[in-house]
Amino acid sequence: MGTLTNNYVFKALENYPYDLEEVMEALSYALSADDKNTMALTLMGRVYAEKLYKYEEAIVYFKQALAENIHAFEVYAPYINTLFWNEDYKEAEEFIDFVLTVKGSDKAVLYLKKAILYEQLKEYKKALTFIKLAKEYAFNSEYIADINVEKDRIKGKMPKKKKKKPSVKESKSKK
Repeated sequence: MGTLTNNYVFKALENYPYDLEEVMEALSYALSADDKNTMALTLMGRVYAEKLYKYEEAIVYFKQALAENIHAFEVYAPYINTLFWNEDYKEAEEFIDFVLTVKGSDKAVLYLKKAILYEQLKEYKKALTFIKLAKEYAFNSEYIADINVEKDRIKGKMPKKKKKKPSVKESKSKK
């Protein structure tokens, strides 16, 4: 049963996001064969979130996958993105904090997601703190380059510091 389910999951993954009809057909077969397959549940959640913009329904699929296996790392990023899109910031923060404690989770990705969370909340300094942590836990140059792009974007949103113009008294005293 596992091999058949995996074949359907692979077919769905191969076709995502280009042929959604094939994806949905393959996922239907995969989930009818094994309704607890975390990869199939995650991909179904992604279809609902990324293509249909039905965030609440997507969240249900992600939660089913996580209930089945908290170590289903493939769920983390798309679930967090969906929480952001649905503006469920408190839930996103709690989830990120929890999965940072899960052994084997990609800390660089999770700290970057936390930075993006604070960016969306317009807490830019706090976001930059988590950018620094993401870099600390990143172990490949390409991902560090991606983190730097995020950092530049966040820095670009920070309010500019205004230079003080000398007051009338200060300019007279200099003469």
